[in-house]
Amino acid sequence: MPLRPEYPEEGELVIGTVTSIRNFGAFVTLDEYNGREAFIHLSEVATGWVKYIRDHIREGQKIVARVLRIDPAKKQIDLSLKRINDHQRREKTQAWKNENRALRLIDQVATALKLTADEVVDRHGPALVERYGSLFQAFEVASADPKRFQKENDKAPWVAAFLQVAADNIVPPHVTIFGTLSLTDPTPDGVAHLRDALGAAEEVDPASVEVQYVGAPRYRIRVSAGQYKAAEETMKKATEAALKSIHAAGGEGTFARA
Repeated sequence: MPLRPEYPEEGELVIGTVTSIRNFGAFVTLDEYNGREAFIHLSEVATGWVKYIRDHIREGQKIVARVLRIDPAKKQIDLSLKRINDHQRREKTQAWKNENRALRLIDQVATALKLTADEVVDRHGPALVERYGSLFQAFEVASADPKRFQKENDKAPWVAAFLQVAADNIVPPHVTIFGTLSLTDPTPDGVAHLRDALGAAEEVDPASVEVQYVGAPRYRIRVSAGQYKAAEETMKKATEAALKSIHAAGGEGTFARA
């Protein structure tokens, strides 16, 4: 069920399995590209001088590497292990695990439709990847917002099967972020002004914004959302609403992100 081109692109991060190690480097099969072979030169295994290559990698090891050069005419792909950081390695590994999980879920969709997994991917995979970025993200959207998914993909029989599998297997993504509002108002109506400012923050999105008293003059603000970017945007709007309210009443306020 190919959803990828025949070769990766230069600079792309790929998942591979080390198949053979030599003194001059290591041979790797690319898991996402039908086992196509690639090579890591000794100089690209690790930073600094590498005396024994087996101190760094071993046969059968699953690795994340960066594509350095591609020569389709020679069917040659050169990789680097040292030109990625730990964060990139974790992100790529998680994305690969998610993709494999999505393909297993496609099997369930195919069973419900009495089709093969290859048929489901061939018919719907490219459009889903183009729209949502990956098959797994398509399942996440279907789980978190089924009405949106159905609207974007019509009411075809496969959509109902896809939504059911997503609902049964995917927990919608969820993130929570925190910050601290410091608000003061020495005027006689200061307490009411503080209450209005905190209410303004919560009114931005009552379902996801929560304000808790910490100790004068500090208030803890908690925002939950399906994605980190959405949580940050809501936090920004909520804190701006609170600060605007307290400043308009003659008080003072600041915000610190936790």
